[in-house]
Amino acid sequence: MSQHSSLKKSSNVGAKRSVLKRFERVKLMQKRGVWPEGRTPMGLPKTTPEA
Repeated sequence: MSQHSSLKKSSNVGAKRSVLKRFERVKLMQKRGVWPEGRTPMGLPKTTPEA
């Protein structure tokens, strides 16, 4: 039985993800200077990853 094409190994494993995890979003906002110190990480605004 052959393997379905959607289950095969992807060639773009090292590609940049378009969705960031919460800690990645906080780190990015700190880098951009829009993260005030002491702010809770709940209800974060949407961010776009760097190109």
